[in-house]
Amino acid sequence: MSDEEPPVPEEVLTSAKDQLDDEEISLADNEEILHALSELTPVYENERSYFVLGNYDREPIRRLNLVVDRLNRRQDAYAFRMVDIRGEWDNSIQKFCLIADIVTYLVGVAEKEPSDFLVEQGLLVGTTEFFAKSHVLKRVYEDEEHPFGWMQDGVFELFEQEGRLYRWQTEEELVDVTEELP
Repeated sequence: MSDEEPPVPEEVLTSAKDQLDDEEISLADNEEILHALSELTPVYENERSYFVLGNYDREPIRRLNLVVDRLNRRQDAYAFRMVDIRGEWDNSIQKFCLIADIVTYLVGVAEKEPSDFLVEQGLLVGTTEFFAKSHVLKRVYEDEEHPFGWMQDGVFELFEQEGRLYRWQTEEELVDVTEELP
């Protein structure tokens, strides 16, 4: 047997090239992506990077910023939120996946507010590479047994099984669980 790969039929090559030509991005789109990636230089300059996800409403974003601040206090670490990467992205899922691919850790701060990171949670558990480097800081609500709903509870159970679900109720506890992250 030969170690060489079999040749790819010409019609397959032509079809693939046609598809690539049809989906070419414009020069402006390419420049936008390159500019956004240049903002991620600290990801490459530090030993650890944390992509922090969560709710951007007024009160929850304060707590999200608290997590980012605590992680950035670590030596040779860089933490940021998606909104910290500027640019006009037509597809926020594409932006999320591009960033998630290059960071060391994904950290979700889960609160029951309506604009939480639900779509991203699905991507975290649905993508082996993302799940392996994800941690979730889940807020506990005293008066409610299932404040997040059955779908999110299933996501949280997966993280709990892996030892990567951290519970908090107060901002002080949020700081404490942030310190437990790798």
